[in-house]
Amino acid sequence: MKFGETFMEYLHGEQDKFLHKCSHVEYKRLKKVLKKCRTCKSLSESCKTEQQGDKEEEEEEDCMCEYQSCPVCDQMFFSELMKEASDIAGCFSSRARSLLQLHVPTGKLRFLFGVRRCFKDEQALKDEGSMLIEYITMNEIAIRKILKKYDKVHCSVNGKNFKSKMKAEHIELLRSPWLMELGAFLLNFNKLDGGEFSESSGHFSCDFNASLSVMTLTLANSIKLEFDLTCAICLDTVYNPYALSCGHLFCKSCACSAASVLIFQGLKTASPDSKCPICREVGVYANAIHMLELDLLLKKRLKEYWKERMSGERAERVKQSKEYWDLQTQYAIGY
Repeated sequence: MKFGETFMEYLHGEQDKFLHKCSHVEYKRLKKVLKKCRTCKSLSESCKTEQQGDKEEEEEEDCMCEYQSCPVCDQMFFSELMKEASDIAGCFSSRARSLLQLHVPTGKLRFLFGVRRCFKDEQALKDEGSMLIEYITMNEIAIRKILKKYDKVHCSVNGKNFKSKMKAEHIELLRSPWLMELGAFLLNFNKLDGGEFSESSGHFSCDFNASLSVMTLTLANSIKLEFDLTCAICLDTVYNPYALSCGHLFCKSCACSAASVLIFQGLKTASPDSKCPICREVGVYANAIHMLELDLLLKKRLKEYWKERMSGERAERVKQSKEYWDLQTQYAIGY
């Protein structure tokens, strides 16, 4: 079965109600846009003729570069695809956030979501998490397929360039921190008798025994993703992790140190000019995501390590608070 048929079957399958309010890639419509592009077809044929005449790599690259744009469908194709990808990422983030708040509510929402959780059993939560992962996976595959088809029709590399643009815009679907949170969420559900955990839950697995802590996600079409759970600042497994807007993962204390704010003040007080320690992008702290499910997974799987880090951060928090208020007192009384 072709992917187009598989994708349409997915959209109109058992998840129809679940997908009712969710955006998705208009795969068939985008394919029609490519079919209408007669100019592109002629360019593709001429490109193939040149490639058959000379198979050397340099001439193939010249051919690829010669027809990199198409005035007929470029504007419609890429603008629509970018909008759809952005809507999908937003829908996925919103649904994942709502689901995970039912499992690990915080602050004033703890009571409200606790009541809501009474009317929704754990298996239903797990099923919804699995459907969200399938939703983001199918749309990611659809985007990859349609971009590959675009490059094939136009004999160009614009499809690959578009992927880079998606990454720069932080709408790369399979690199969303919420996908990592859903993975931890499913692993947290996979508790066995005696307090032990199995090494995999659905498509997710987590390895804390190797030199690097890694969460692995295996998807359809042999797509395999690895999420490194090591903080790039302290070089240990993340504790109380936060994902910045750019997608990089850090311990809260390490991120606060990088942003030049105190732990008890939080990342939201960071200056808009503060940069990510890895990619040097500015303004990535204001919308940082607290990875509560991942922290819960680490708390259960690495009990001794988690307790040690908790004691260390608590001591540092108290120290910073004392120094801060001592300094404020000195300013207030004038010495």
